[in-house]
Amino acid sequence: MRKAAAVLCHDHASFRTLQTALIDLDIELQNCSSPEAALHSVVSGRCSTLIVDFDLAGADEVIRMAALLPPAQRPALLAVASRVWPGTGRAFQSGASRILYRPLERDQVKTALTAQAHAEKKHAKTRRRSERCELKTMVYLQLDHATLPAITIDIGEHGLALQASEPVPMSSNLPFRCKLPGTAFTLHGHADVIWASEHGRAGLFFSRLAPASRKHLKQWLSRRARGKDHSKEKDAVHELRPPADEHVSFAVTE
Repeated sequence: MRKAAAVLCHDHASFRTLQTALIDLDIELQNCSSPEAALHSVVSGRCSTLIVDFDLAGADEVIRMAALLPPAQRPALLAVASRVWPGTGRAFQSGASRILYRPLERDQVKTALTAQAHAEKKHAKTRRRSERCELKTMVYLQLDHATLPAITIDIGEHGLALQASEPVPMSSNLPFRCKLPGTAFTLHGHADVIWASEHGRAGLFFSRLAPASRKHLKQWLSRRARGKDHSKEKDAVHELRPPADEHVSFAVTE
């Protein structure tokens, strides 16, 4: 399979340099028009490298979210930054594995990409042997004044568990949207946050799903269950249970 890099960069000079370096290394360039498009490319497994320009709003959030993925699914994370604050500081704090300083030079980019490829090759076999991860997907929670992106941990008939880069507020009837992994269908509905941890994990119970969403969810769960040992299948609310190693807060019931 040909390697691919998802690139979120609106600076023409930097983009051209990245494009030239990627062509030289025979790496496919996926031009992402928005942070959401970049994250979708990452969680759908379409890229082995993510390159983000930290002059763009929301750039650090993209890297932080990608860094939450399991190691077997996580791409190489490269940040493009100016040698001034706050870009440099945000890039360091985001979790990027390497920073490319502006103005970019083709050899600089190629060296970084080659180093990342060697590191990936060194650890890929060990990762495949030690971990099989289910493909994750993005979920977006609509808060009062902002949209909070997160990555699903598990999805079931009654709700989902997720990992965000910041704590999820305890809320009821919270609008959300989420693409079913491996499909083009987006679930739309409302959910109650039934538990949340200070590290960004949370369990949500579906309070309302659009009829089409419920239908597609049941079909997706049915396909996923085929071939599994049903005697070991999870109970109905297993996916909503908090992890044993996390201190969590629970919703107050009246």
